[in-house]
Amino acid sequence: MPKKVYIESYGCQMNVSDSEVVASILAKDGYTPVKSAEEADLVLLNTCSIREKAEYTVLQRINEMNNLKARNKDLKVGVLGCMAERMREDLLEKKKVVDLVVGPDAYRTLPELLEKVGTGQKAVNVLLSREETYAEIEPVRLDTNGVTAFVTIMRGCDNMCAFCVVPFTRGRERSRDPQSIVDECRKLVEQGYREVTLLGQNVDSYKWRADAGPQAAGLGPRADGALPAARGPQPEASSPVDFADLLEMVALAVPGMRIRYSTSHPKDMTDKVLAVMARYDNICKYIHLPVQSGSSDVLKRMNRGYTREWYLERIASIRRQMPDCALSTDIIAGYCGETEEDHRQTLSLMEAVGFDMAFMFKYSERPKTLAARKYPDDVPDEVKGRRLQEIIDLQKRKSAERMAGYVGQVHQVLIEGVSKRSAEHLYGRNTQNAVVIVPRQFEGRRLKAEGCRSLQPGDFVKVRITRATAGSLQGEVLEVKDLQPVTA
Repeated sequence: MPKKVYIESYGCQMNVSDSEVVASILAKDGYTPVKSAEEADLVLLNTCSIREKAEYTVLQRINEMNNLKARNKDLKVGVLGCMAERMREDLLEKKKVVDLVVGPDAYRTLPELLEKVGTGQKAVNVLLSREETYAEIEPVRLDTNGVTAFVTIMRGCDNMCAFCVVPFTRGRERSRDPQSIVDECRKLVEQGYREVTLLGQNVDSYKWRADAGPQAAGLGPRADGALPAARGPQPEASSPVDFADLLEMVALAVPGMRIRYSTSHPKDMTDKVLAVMARYDNICKYIHLPVQSGSSDVLKRMNRGYTREWYLERIASIRRQMPDCALSTDIIAGYCGETEEDHRQTLSLMEAVGFDMAFMFKYSERPKTLAARKYPDDVPDEVKGRRLQEIIDLQKRKSAERMAGYVGQVHQVLIEGVSKRSAEHLYGRNTQNAVVIVPRQFEGRRLKAEGCRSLQPGDFVKVRITRATAGSLQGEVLEVKDLQPVTA
């Protein structure tokens, strides 16, 4: 009888990508993914520790597993990812429902750990690695729309931002062999995917050398030392491949696929990357550039490695090379020692930049971090809440202004699926990552009359934007690409 696994992913896109690697590893051990915990023999919770709220959500979900285990005595429950590394002892000792705990660099050991669990023992492996990139593992795409996919290009983080637990839970930076990344993107094209997002904790730190050995490459160089065949300039095998080089290699290798990436670090983003983005139409004009604070004093305490002025210069460079580029960011309200003047500087930076979108949070102290060791969490919670609300209110206004500016423009949109709000509408995103809603009635009224197949996920369409809200755009379809006549 086939074994069934259900995987829940919490937190960032990296965790979603990791879950797909886990599914691939377990598939070789006879496990088939299922859509609910109730169907499963094994439930895995892939966790996030970046914020206190994220951990609380996972802990609540772990408690819910007790009810499932009461109904299914053979059910096994595992905790993966960042919480596994950080809270391994508490999870095994206090959460009796948890059978195994596995850190982000130990997923290859899952079959052996599950064998141990099968004998009635608890199992744990949270060792971090300087080499592991899972480069040769072809992920099993979970809950996919068949249109967009993630490809992890590197793991870990060396930045040691004072508030962040990621270096402690995911280890040091290591980059994948660029050939393995290009090959994975090409396979996605063969499988019908139309967009890929290249992932890393800090993609701008990506660097690979064919002669640097397995520590740099994850699995070491190919036997021939070759980089992928593609049009345009290619680095020598012994030359370092940085993120700009990789981005260009992928753009050339899969010209019919749209390319995004996440996440960038302001101190590491180069004009070379921006030039590559501007050069290739299939690279989306969208950058997520977390600022965290508009105050240089706060940024120094955060150990971010840049000032307010540096960040604004990076924004100016983006605007010079790509005037139509959309920008999103992360902002923390109420960090250690933040004054009202610091807060006002954050608001003024938001006004100056005009972000299209932002992820906004109250500061929550994380164990092991520099901030937890060095700085008192001295901003009262009610002050944090008020400052956060002011940040949210400002961003809502700026988002509405940015979205309103698209009205009347014509955008290329990749259709991804049926709108959650209405079965009569489809949704997709433009190159700036804005959600665009188009009516289904278009396909019934015009496409069928022209003898073409129905509009469907994966189609690129030209859309005239007719209406905007702070969160999405609406428009009318002008032209449909890649549609073929219906065969009898």
